[in-house]
Amino acid sequence: MPDESWILSACEAVDRLKKGCFNPVELLDALSARVAAVDPAINALPTLCFDRARAICNERAAAGRPFAAPLHGLPVPIKDSYEVEGVRTTWGSLAFKDHVASRSDYAVQSIEDAGGVVYAKSNTPEFEAGANTFNAVFGRTLNPWDTSRSAAGSSGGAAAAVATGAAFLAQGSDFACSLRYPASFCGIVGLRPTPGLVPQGPSPIPYQTLSVIGPLARSVADVGLGLDAMAGFDARDPLTRPVTVSAYREAGAQPLRPTRFAYSPDLGVATVSKTVSAIVGDAIEKLAAAGVSVEPGTPDLSACHDAFRPLRAFQFSAMRHDLLASARSQLKPDVVWNIEEGLKLTAMDLAAAERHRSRLRLNMLAFLERHDFLIAPTAPVVPHRVEDRYVAEIEGVEMETYLDWLVLGYAITVTGCPAISIPCGFSDGGLPVGLQIVAPPHREHDLLRMAAWCEQVLGARLSRPIDPVVRGSDQGTMVQSGN
Repeated sequence: MPDESWILSACEAVDRLKKGCFNPVELLDALSARVAAVDPAINALPTLCFDRARAICNERAAAGRPFAAPLHGLPVPIKDSYEVEGVRTTWGSLAFKDHVASRSDYAVQSIEDAGGVVYAKSNTPEFEAGANTFNAVFGRTLNPWDTSRSAAGSSGGAAAAVATGAAFLAQGSDFACSLRYPASFCGIVGLRPTPGLVPQGPSPIPYQTLSVIGPLARSVADVGLGLDAMAGFDARDPLTRPVTVSAYREAGAQPLRPTRFAYSPDLGVATVSKTVSAIVGDAIEKLAAAGVSVEPGTPDLSACHDAFRPLRAFQFSAMRHDLLASARSQLKPDVVWNIEEGLKLTAMDLAAAERHRSRLRLNMLAFLERHDFLIAPTAPVVPHRVEDRYVAEIEGVEMETYLDWLVLGYAITVTGCPAISIPCGFSDGGLPVGLQIVAPPHREHDLLRMAAWCEQVLGARLSRPIDPVVRGSDQGTMVQSGN
């Protein structure tokens, strides 16, 4: 087996595992060497469990029990906000810096049942709060295209690992934008699926639909493979349903030109930088030139702030309110602020937020009936300085809170529609820019085929992992500031 097997796509690696070209332990060894080579520069995978992974592989080999499809023994990292039995899980918080999980989350069980082998935990902001991956336990994750820049968040560690070949594909999650922004900043693909497609839990609020789990990878087909491994029915999660057809990898490998789609440069609610606007605009022109009807427009998403922010605050308070009494001094200001905002809410506040969310969803569904798909920029800026906790200003417009620059993500989150981010170009400084494609709920197959066609036309896919471009930063702990 070549030492550089980490350059393979996830689909190629799985196919070779299935054929017996190499075994999972050999693949783990090659991946371990790659992690050792690149992770000191980006700090994407702060917790490693290669020994656990090798032990699982060796036990299965000795018992004559091959790994299941669709992953066949492919190594997969898990975000540090999801528990893996016997492995340190911190949620990026000093309050849990020494916590070792006694059982695995449902999504991790799904991945392992699908033949995945967990070998690392990827870095995340504390309790996934914020779109810049840093915490007081492990420090900053740096952007592999320029280590002075942010990898976004909260799945920043997962995205940076995938971009550098420290992972073939990765598990991530998306609340406001946590799969899509890191995918855009790191030049890879990230899919936010329809709520309920991927099992979640255990959770004290199992009926929530804002936060979902999904895959990150270097191509649409690889993301489809990841979704095949993650999607499924789990009776413990009341939102999941029996899956009759998966074949997401197959969909991601079958580009299909759409008849039409709508394009919005800002979803009617965001301020977008001139650099991103120009790059995404050029991409739209290429797609139109390939024979698709492009219709300018956007559904009315103006109430997205009134829906998302109270519901987000409620979710934080429901999940973490006990920490204010037990570990307040160990929490970053953003986490405290989110919890306290949730504790202020009244029943009428939540009722109003739900009414807004209902209208937003109906607006989006009606819009997609007319246009099939909606395309917009994934993130409003190119990767910003990693020292900046969040983006405070765009084109002279000041962001009032650390949530404001996330609106391109959460305006879609509240509709419950699946969305994928794919690379569409680079800034003059060599920083990636992503294109966000939105489809109707439970239309992931159509979304993957559409995204694969865009990927083919735009030619911006990361075909080979990159070596980190090291520029003036470090992995030190982020300096905290107020809200």
